[in-house]
Amino acid sequence: MRLTFVIFSLDCGGAERVMSSMANYWIAKGWNVTLLTLSNEPSFYVLHPHVNHIQLNLAKESTNLVTGLVNNIRRVQVLRKAIGDSHPEVVISFIDKVNILTLLATQGLNIPVIVSERTNPALHRIGIIWERLRQWIYPKADRIVVQTPEALDYFTPEIQTLISIIPNFVKVPGQGRCIAGNHHNYRSIIAMGSFLGVKGFDLLLQSFAGVKDHHPDWNLTILGDGPLRRELESLRDSLGLASRVTLPGRVKNPHKWLQQADLFVMSSRYEGFPNALCEAMACGLPVIATDCPSGPRAIIRDGIDGILVPTENVSELTSSMDRLMSNNQERRCLAERAPEVLERFSLEKIMTMWENLLIQVLKGKLPQETLKL
Repeated sequence: MRLTFVIFSLDCGGAERVMSSMANYWIAKGWNVTLLTLSNEPSFYVLHPHVNHIQLNLAKESTNLVTGLVNNIRRVQVLRKAIGDSHPEVVISFIDKVNILTLLATQGLNIPVIVSERTNPALHRIGIIWERLRQWIYPKADRIVVQTPEALDYFTPEIQTLISIIPNFVKVPGQGRCIAGNHHNYRSIIAMGSFLGVKGFDLLLQSFAGVKDHHPDWNLTILGDGPLRRELESLRDSLGLASRVTLPGRVKNPHKWLQQADLFVMSSRYEGFPNALCEAMACGLPVIATDCPSGPRAIIRDGIDGILVPTENVSELTSSMDRLMSNNQERRCLAERAPEVLERFSLEKIMTMWENLLIQVLKGKLPQETLKL
């Protein structure tokens, strides 16, 4: 099988991690994989040496509508040539705007194209022009992949006929689950993600401020980086948390940090299918997550392997954090069941769903019912 992937970059992020893992998985099976990135930034993730990673140098910023039009016409032209030169049997594109460019670039090439939305399109706005382009061009895709039923509901009935639901897989380094266990003389809450408003780290800081005095032996670590770093640092300091909250930045191996933690908290306003939450559960951590659209409710079995709280509700988040920080037995009970996420969303199970979809695309069939997890 010859596949060509398309994504903006392989910077630190959930979609980028999934695409790099998929490329490596299929290379290990002896497939031919080309991975095109519009950006020239180096990959944050390790790619198998046989993955043909081509950086297209198309990340130039647009300052107005005219330069935006010119830049995107060039992107379509360069992308069309790069895809043609890679001679794929199927093209797989990730993330809204790149999906639109990929579909424009492949018109008339007679190459099947699968595009994948990696967040909730009802909440992740891309602008009216891009949105109209998406509604026009998505019906020309051979298949569209979303991660949750909530994401499917956003699209028109015409587009929904092309959609398959495939969640993210969960994996940890090495064999089997990793075991969380703090080896320090303090207890640790951990969170991770891009420093964007959607991740709700401002809510997490406010909630931690509400429990810090009751739990002087607990600290908070937020892994990641992004445009809101200064704002989050300022909020942390204004809440009197400078000595209790650390922001180490991006890390290559978050599992080492997860293994040292006692509790994971996800405070997002919305998600696609949160990798960080899955990885924390795979490491045997008790977790608290906002019941945001979409993903957490499909991953957490509330009260069994994690706790769900209402979105953007600092009071409820604070209360749940205080409860678990105070109750070792409840944390242990949740942690015992959390690693079952590895079986429910195993790499082999999810990649089989992708391979079945590739077979359907190559046969020109409509999507079949997705595998029940």
